[in-house]
Amino acid sequence: MEIARNILVGIYLVVCLVLIVLVLKQTKDDGGASGAIVGGASNNFYEKNKGRTKEGKLKRATIIGMVLFFVLSITLGIMYI
Repeated sequence: MEIARNILVGIYLVVCLVLIVLVLKQTKDDGGASGAIVGGASNNFYEKNKGRTKEGKLKRATIIGMVLFFVLSITLGIMYI
């Protein structure tokens, strides 16, 4: 059990570091108050294919990293009780 715990802690640390890097690489993409008033063109080509861009891939990787972080946090919390 101790070996599995140590392996999970190592994976947890790697996930934490990767998640920090992914969050720092993202750009701010909201338009603020002016974007809410004016509105955005949501039917253009970029909006439809946003998941295929670099920003879309970064966002998807960040979400996957966050899910791994939460699952590992809960698992390690249960293991240390």
